Amino acid sequence: MSYQLSAIIADADLLREETRELDHAVLGELRQDFALLPITPQLVQELTGAPPDYAADEPEPERPFTLTLSPALTEALARWSRRGPVAYVEAEFAGGAGHQAAAAWLDGALAWGPRFDAAFDGPRPQWPINAALTELGAEPGQWIDLFAELGLHVERSTAGWLTHGRRGLSADYWDELADEWEARQ
Repeated sequence: MSYQLSAIIADADLLREETRELDHAVLGELRQDFALLPITPQLVQELTGAPPDYAADEPEPERPFTLTLSPALTEALARWSRRGPVAYVEAEFAGGAGHQAAAAWLDGALAWGPRFDAAFDGPRPQWPINAALTELGAEPGQWIDLFAELGLHVERSTAGWLTHGRRGLSADYWDELADEWEARQ
């Protein structure tokens, strides 16, 4: 099974406020009052005034993201971070192999990262997305790590998160369906 994600994650109210006038912004609800903004070419164009640029080669530590974070896009993230921490995350897995990368902005500047990992041989809290979520203020709970705690496992792709957000679903949607099914049995 594959997994692909390109998104901005921040406090849900912060993202609602910053994207309320954007035509291509769709927020996916996460746990702990966070939200995910799936990054699409249309959204990048709307935010920056230019089409997105993607790396031709596989990401690596020196160039951790597939999406080139243009000055206009990083300026938007920095501006948003004046209201609270904001992270950009990417992940791509297929057949057990893959990578993830993340960076976080706070108080108008890049505050952490970018970090990249394709080996995943260190502790889970140090994996890039988990570490970025810590920078945002996410707190551990009953799930295996912050990635799952916030519900980032609920959808398997950026497109899935777009559908999730358009339908107004919560990160607990699948758990709620399972509970309903069990109650009917």
